[in-house]
Amino acid sequence: MYVHPELAGVLAGMAPRPDDPVADIEATRAGFRALMAPLMRPGDGTVLIEKAAVPGPDGNEIPVQILRPAAAGPGPLPAVLYIHGGGFSYGELDGPSPMARDVCTETGSLVVNVHYRLVPEHPFPAGFEDCYATLRWLAANAAALGADPARIAVAGASAGGCLSAALCLAARDRGGPAIAFQTLLIPCLDDRLATPSSHRITDPRLTNRAKMRAMWDAYLPRGAVSPYAAPARADDLSGLPPAYVLTCGLDPLRDEGLDYARRLMEAGVPVEVKDVPGAWHLFEASAPGTALARRTTRHWLAALRTALSPVPVS
Repeated sequence: MYVHPELAGVLAGMAPRPDDPVADIEATRAGFRALMAPLMRPGDGTVLIEKAAVPGPDGNEIPVQILRPAAAGPGPLPAVLYIHGGGFSYGELDGPSPMARDVCTETGSLVVNVHYRLVPEHPFPAGFEDCYATLRWLAANAAALGADPARIAVAGASAGGCLSAALCLAARDRGGPAIAFQTLLIPCLDDRLATPSSHRITDPRLTNRAKMRAMWDAYLPRGAVSPYAAPARADDLSGLPPAYVLTCGLDPLRDEGLDYARRLMEAGVPVEVKDVPGAWHLFEASAPGTALARRTTRHWLAALRTALSPVPVS
């Protein structure tokens, strides 16, 4: 398989990971925190952070972090609901994730970083409904938060990309809130795992078919699968917000991301697509210092920044 030259040495040094990350979920969660620890930037002065609790759909409280650019000027800010990844079962961090921080500083947005309920403790639809409740809360409180309700986007990677796409479907079907843009980064969208890339990527060092099967089995209850759980199952993708879709060549999710982008285009939705050949799922966390990781991050942030920029008045 083709590996990008900048990543060959990194991949060679990676150890195999369990095929079922949910089986020992506490170890998986601890391992992710250890991976992300060198990338965290607590108290670097670029963002102002406050914590809040959003009323949840089941009488629960949903913890959120609200990020504002420290250098923000006057006037309402665009807003991004940032949804972390992690197989629906891990990915929460004590401080805002590097991706949430980057969205805040590089796009000049108010960012709501939502800590939705996780599996295996809370299978679908708990986490999804937490995210939808937070989207509604953000839209309803936009003025008080200093955000522009006409410029609210959703963004997320992997499971966060799935939840972002699902929120766009639900907002369309349930009559709101309005979403201006969806940023779907290496999204998992299809529980059927029937694409060529889902069968091709088997390396135990990487996110592979076995890991994805374990993730979906933990997330989904038995019975019919809702499009809000697996957006690729939606029959109709018309009327959805403009999108950015990022995929990677060594990701079992590549083809379902590309298929979803194509279907969005066929439904008349504006879509920008970026594929990174020779890179694996969330490679930026394993190789943050590479030029490839920096270019990839700059690319999707630029698309989001452009989408949320005020439209010039002629």
